[in-house]
Amino acid sequence: MTPEQKSLVTATVSTLRAHGVALTSHFYRRMFEHNPELKNVFNMGNQQNGKQQTALAMAVLAYAENIEDPSVLVQAITKIGHKHVSLDIRPEHYAIVGRHLIASIGEVLGEAATPALLDAWTTAYGELARLMSGLESGLYQKAVSQPGGWTGWRPFTVKQKVAESSEITSFYLYPADGGQVADYLPGQYVSLRLFLPELNLFQPRQYSLSSAPNGEYYRISVKKEAGSQHPNGMISNRLHDFVQEGAIVELAAPAGDFTLETTKQTPVVLVSGGVGQTPLLSMLDYLTLTNKSRQVVWVHGSRNEQVHAFREAVADLASCHENVQHHIFYDTLAPGLEREGYYAGIVELQKLNGGTLLPKADYYVCGPMPFIRKQVQDLSRLGVPRESIHFEEFGPATMGV
Repeated sequence: MTPEQKSLVTATVSTLRAHGVALTSHFYRRMFEHNPELKNVFNMGNQQNGKQQTALAMAVLAYAENIEDPSVLVQAITKIGHKHVSLDIRPEHYAIVGRHLIASIGEVLGEAATPALLDAWTTAYGELARLMSGLESGLYQKAVSQPGGWTGWRPFTVKQKVAESSEITSFYLYPADGGQVADYLPGQYVSLRLFLPELNLFQPRQYSLSSAPNGEYYRISVKKEAGSQHPNGMISNRLHDFVQEGAIVELAAPAGDFTLETTKQTPVVLVSGGVGQTPLLSMLDYLTLTNKSRQVVWVHGSRNEQVHAFREAVADLASCHENVQHHIFYDTLAPGLEREGYYAGIVELQKLNGGTLLPKADYYVCGPMPFIRKQVQDLSRLGVPRESIHFEEFGPATMGV
């Protein structure tokens, strides 16, 4: 880009801050009107609840703010790249998105969208698309080059369906072709795709892998959402209600950059809320299988005992491994649970600071957005360095902490 083009893009920052969501909402309406086949690629639940429009607006704003040095966005770009690979996004999709994005800028800004401004944004988008396509090409190559690896969508058979609590059920997924499955890093996810008759669309969703790699199957543990029309539950609830053992589902290869650092020996503190425990279960499972000496602290918050999945499994791991501690927070403690390791109320890490929050530990946090924000802020107040705090927000990234 020329200095003049960068200046033109930078000049749109204030407009993007004020009207970014209006722009991205217009963009998605336009794109789906002209290219309705892309509804099979995008999460229409996140279109309905507005998360995707907000996430794209934040991404476009961040790119404009850092147009002089986009390298500062490498972490965010890597996360988006993993998500795109999990959805089988290809270079040709960037051409379609770019055409509608530039047209939307012109239509929303009106006379302010001069030919020079549109040309500057076209160049900026082209550079970003090339950067993303290059990153994703490397991820595709890595996925297909390992034993059991693949790209695109691969059929899997649901061989077991196990209720873990009143809300969460695990699905054990084996390749329908009888082949091997690729290993993955603890914390990664797979995209699962189903056809939804009520929308007449294929719809993908990401689900964390909730066990350690084993080479034979993938396990996902899915929460059923209250209300059949809940945007987040269109696939999850269908898995619970209609997908039975023996059914076929389609998966993309494992992806995601919220992963356990497996080469370190420093302590690990795993902090989760609700179904946010699923990627951390994979980390805990891996650590207890492969590293008997690395200190691990498991901290989990749930509404009550009935909705708390994997309660006994984690307790058994803690009782069998001296290096594993576990602490459970319930909104209200039922009679008989007033014992060591159980706490009433939401997760308060300050309650564990009597030697439980370990020095030089890495902290992995996952759960709803307000939960993550609170835990990251609390850890910072407790003196934990920011680089030691790792978190994953389920769905489009809309949080800055």
